[in-house]
Amino acid sequence: MPNFLFVLSKDDNEAATRCFQFAKIAHSKGHHVDMFFIDSGVTWADKNRDHSITTATGDCPGDYLPYLVENEVKTGICTPCAKNRNIDEASFYPNMQLDGGPHLIDMAAEAKVFNF
Repeated sequence: MPNFLFVLSKDDNEAATRCFQFAKIAHSKGHHVDMFFIDSGVTWADKNRDHSITTATGDCPGDYLPYLVENEVKTGICTPCAKNRNIDEASFYPNMQLDGGPHLIDMAAEAKVFNF
C-alpha cells in the first residue's frame, strides 16, 4: 500500500476540512498516513481552536480530526512556523509534535503528497 503525506499550509476552514477528510479516508483504507502543517496551517494544531465551522458542503474539520487524533496519525508541526506565531506544543493534540523541513522532505520522498 502506498504512503500518503497531507500537507496543510493555510489557516483556511475548507482546506483543513478537506485535508483531514482525505487523510481519514486514506488511513481508514489501510494506507500509511502522515500529516505536516506549515505556514499558517500550524494554527490547526491548537486543540482549543473552534473546529465546528462548517464548509459549503456542510462538513467541518471537527468531523474528521478526532479520528486522526484517536488513531494517532503522526502530524508534524513546522517548528519555526509555530514558534513565530507563538503556538506552543502544550496546546497541540497528542498525535502532533514540532518537526522540521528535513523530516518533511524525507517523508515526501517516500509518499504521494497532497497539499492543502
